[in-house]
Amino acid sequence: MRSLLPLIFLLLSSALPAQQQFLDTLKVPAGIEGNYVRALYSDSLVSSFAIVIKKEVKKHKHVHHAEHVYILEGAGEMILGDKILQVKKGDVIFIPKGTPHAVKVTSKKPMKVISVQAPYFDGKDRVPVD
Repeated sequence: MRSLLPLIFLLLSSALPAQQQFLDTLKVPAGIEGNYVRALYSDSLVSSFAIVIKKEVKKHKHVHHAEHVYILEGAGEMILGDKILQVKKGDVIFIPKGTPHAVKVTSKKPMKVISVQAPYFDGKDRVPVD
């Protein structure tokens, strides 16, 4: 397993510049009022999205999957279970399945994030939480 880690790192780091270039130029199309979600990749095991959060993501949970969020730009206040976190560019947040979570943007610019969800996410297990 240890011998695979350097190989995986090299493969991911070589793909990163092309992906980063796309994400740096990601713009919200005209006429979109709320948050903007663009699918990056999906198969039966995982789904990934680029998301531009203008103001907030309301509190919700996912019944069947976990989520990783990487913040590319902006800052916010995130509810994660019973914790309140100050999150910013460069942070990675792991959200276990069934954990209520939400975020409010606190920066002048919208937050731009990458969300990786496993298994495949089709939106059906997103449950609003009061």
